[in-house]
Amino acid sequence: MSKKDYRKLSGQTGIYKHQTTKNYLAMKKVDGKIHQKTFSSLFEAKKWRQSFDGVELEVRTSNCSTLKDVWETMQRVHFPTLATTTKAIWLRRYEPWKKLEGLPMDEITPSRVTKFVQNLIEFYKSDYYTSSGRGRASRCNLNNELNLFVTIFNWYKESEEFEKEALSLTNPIKKKHKKMGFIKPVPDKRKKITLEHALDFFNYLRPLYRNLAKMQFFTAGRVGEISGLQWSNIDMDNKRLLIKHSCIWDMTHKTFIELKPFPKNKEPRAVYITNEIMEILTERMAFKKPMCDYVFHVEGKPLNYGTIQLNYREAQRKGKLPYSGTHILRHGMATLARKVGGGLDAVIAMTGHKDLKLADHYSKCDEEDQKEVSLKIMEYIKKQSEFEKIELEKVDQKHENVISIFSKKLASNH
Repeated sequence: MSKKDYRKLSGQTGIYKHQTTKNYLAMKKVDGKIHQKTFSSLFEAKKWRQSFDGVELEVRTSNCSTLKDVWETMQRVHFPTLATTTKAIWLRRYEPWKKLEGLPMDEITPSRVTKFVQNLIEFYKSDYYTSSGRGRASRCNLNNELNLFVTIFNWYKESEEFEKEALSLTNPIKKKHKKMGFIKPVPDKRKKITLEHALDFFNYLRPLYRNLAKMQFFTAGRVGEISGLQWSNIDMDNKRLLIKHSCIWDMTHKTFIELKPFPKNKEPRAVYITNEIMEILTERMAFKKPMCDYVFHVEGKPLNYGTIQLNYREAQRKGKLPYSGTHILRHGMATLARKVGGGLDAVIAMTGHKDLKLADHYSKCDEEDQKEVSLKIMEYIKKQSEFEKIELEKVDQKHENVISIFSKKLASNH
């Protein structure tokens, strides 16, 4: 494409604007070769110059399906089994991979991924990204994007649609890529609320959200599961409730979409109704509405995640509590279960996890545990030091009453 009728934009490297169509021509030299592409917006042109690595214009031949083919097939076949929020997250994380989606799967090699990661890191660290207002997401690493490709590749290998062509391929994502994908350290964020802080947190919440938070904590539940709790799954006579449903929210607008008929692991979980849980349920009985089976609702309508989040944040701010988010209660109860119950079996009993690794992740030691153990060790060292000091004093006193043979001989010679 000729640069005729395009004028150079002041302050923009390699970008030209067409005088008639107002389109933008972006040019970039990659590995000694000049590449160019037109865009309808300046932002897209600048973005292309930041991230383009020369792949799109290369002509390739392969017997393998392209990444785009695999991704579209995966959406058609596998996505119906996923939660609405999971699909939204995956679609967002796939965006950077669109730069490589024209490549056949066998040509997405470790070296190609290395170049892809390097270009992305350069883009996210650039002044353009941070100054454009898109740096507010505060990118720390590319783990999520790399993990998504691993998920796509594993599905590709296991799917019947691609089983023949994928048989000999190996995953191009290597350990080095996650190290390369580092941008800056993840902010120190406390994920597990302590019992003391949880009780403070409840006090700063309004009644509806106080009961919601308490129920979430006492059952070690996910906020969507407790928001979706149904009276039809509660047997107060036999002190048993079933966590069977889960609220699905649109994570862009944080509003209610639907009630999913099963929790995250697709298995209902029975919970014993303790006196504390019974107290919450008794309070909520007064708010029961005809034609509404929700335990927690606002005038018969399901809770929106944005409202829950707003109330939780306000309570955390008022209580000056060092936490954020709604998942801290599940983490906190998992840790408490491990401490009181003495092992991962207690955690699994409370949280319903099937995976020991996940149960360990939710309940592993944090800085509060380290503080407690550290103080106990220091107390032991202190006591041991005092004991050693007393023993040394005893030895010194004993030696004061002993006259050595050498001293006796010395005295007799005089």
